[in-house]
Amino acid sequence: MPDPTADLAYLTPDLPGVGGTLKERPEDFLVEEQPLYEPTGEGEHLYVFVEKRELTTHDLIKRVAKDFRVGKREVGHAGLKDKHAVTRQHLSVHLPEADPEEEAKAVERIEYHPKIRVLWAERHGNKLRRGHHGGNRFVIKVRGVEPTAVLRAKPVFEQIAQRGVPNYLGEQRFGYRGNSATLGKLLLQSRYHDFLDELLGAAGPSDREELAEARQRYHAGDYLGALEVWPKALPYDRQALDALRQGKSPEDCVRTIASSQRDFLASALQSAVFNTVLDTRVRAATWDRLLPGDVAWKHENRAKFTVDDATAATENAAGGRVERFEVSPSGPLPGVDTMPATAGSEVERIERDAVAAQGVEPALLAQDHPLASVKGDRRPLRVPVRDLDYSGGADEHGPYLRASFELPRGAYATMVLREVMKPGVEPT
Repeated sequence: MPDPTADLAYLTPDLPGVGGTLKERPEDFLVEEQPLYEPTGEGEHLYVFVEKRELTTHDLIKRVAKDFRVGKREVGHAGLKDKHAVTRQHLSVHLPEADPEEEAKAVERIEYHPKIRVLWAERHGNKLRRGHHGGNRFVIKVRGVEPTAVLRAKPVFEQIAQRGVPNYLGEQRFGYRGNSATLGKLLLQSRYHDFLDELLGAAGPSDREELAEARQRYHAGDYLGALEVWPKALPYDRQALDALRQGKSPEDCVRTIASSQRDFLASALQSAVFNTVLDTRVRAATWDRLLPGDVAWKHENRAKFTVDDATAATENAAGGRVERFEVSPSGPLPGVDTMPATAGSEVERIERDAVAAQGVEPALLAQDHPLASVKGDRRPLRVPVRDLDYSGGADEHGPYLRASFELPRGAYATMVLREVMKPGVEPT
C-alpha cells in the first residue's frame, strides 16, 4: 500500500531510526481507551468495556447490537480503534428497561465470539458519543530490530517526551490504497465518472488477482461480471458497482455508497491539507510556537483563539503557555465551520497553499456538498506524549523495542513510532 505520510518531515531528522515493523502480531499493539468520566450506575444506557482482537470497531458494534437485540444506532462509541491490534474500548447500549438477567445473557452471547471479551458492564444516563473519552493508552512492540535498538531510540524518545510530536494524521486515515484524499477531491468536485474510475478501475500494487480481474471487467463495461468476483470485503466498492450494473447515472452510483464512507473520503482530503500545513511548519521549525495570524489551540478544553503579534510574544516567552504545553498552534481541517487564520498573514498563506497543493479551489471546501459533509475544524499541530516509558527485550518471537505512552484523542500512536523507526530511511 502506498503511504501518503512517507515524505512528511521528521521532528528528529538528524537522529537515526531503529527500523523494524509494527503490528507483526495483534498482541504487539495494545490500545486501551481512557474514560472521560465514569458511569454512575444508573440510567437508560448500559456501558460495556470490551476487549477486541483483529476486529474493526464497526464489526464490534454490529456484534454487540445483534447480541443485545437492538439496532446499531442504539450502540454508542467514543472512538474508532485499530483492527490489527488488541484494543479495549467503551460502548453504550440503549436499554431503557433494565433487566439484569437479560443483560447477563446478552453479555454471555457476546463472549461466544472468540475475538471479543467483556471486561465490565455498568449503567449510565447518556449515550456514549464520538470524542467522549480522555485519550488512549498504548503498549507497543516494534519487531525486527537489533537487540540494542533501545540505545538508538533513547535520544529520539527524550526529545518526544520533552517536545511532544507533530500531530500528523496517520496513513490509516487515507485508506488501504492510500487514495482516499484523491477520491474525496473527485467527490467534492462532482466529477462522478472520474470518481468511479479511481474507485473501481485504478489498479494498485496491493491488488490481488481476483481484484485485478474485477477491475479489467469494470473497464470492459462488464459490471455484472466484475461484481461476481469483486471481494466482499470491499462493500462500498460493491455498492457503486451494483448501481452501475442497474444502469444508474454516475452521480446516483456515488450516492449509493454509504454516507459514512462518502464523509470519510471528504475528510481524507481535509486531512491531507492538514498534514501539508504541518509538514511545512515542521520544516520551518514553527510547528511548536505561535505565529501572528495563527489560530491557537487550548489543550485543556479545545478552545481556539486568534493570535496577534503581542499574543505570540507573550505565549511563546519563557514560562508562557506554549512552553507549559497548554497552548499550541493549530492547522485546518478546512470546511464550512473552520475558523480561519488571520487574513494576509504568513499562516494564511501557508494554509491557502496547502489547499492548492491538493489541486482544489478554497471555495470547494468552504461550502456544503450534496453528497458529503465538509463541516471542518482545526487540529493542534503538536500533542504531548504522556507517561512515556520504553525498553528493549526479547521473547520467543525475537528481539523487540517496547514503548508505552498515552496520547490525547485523535492522535496517532503510529506517528509517534514513525519518528523512532524512520521507515524508508537507511540507518547510519
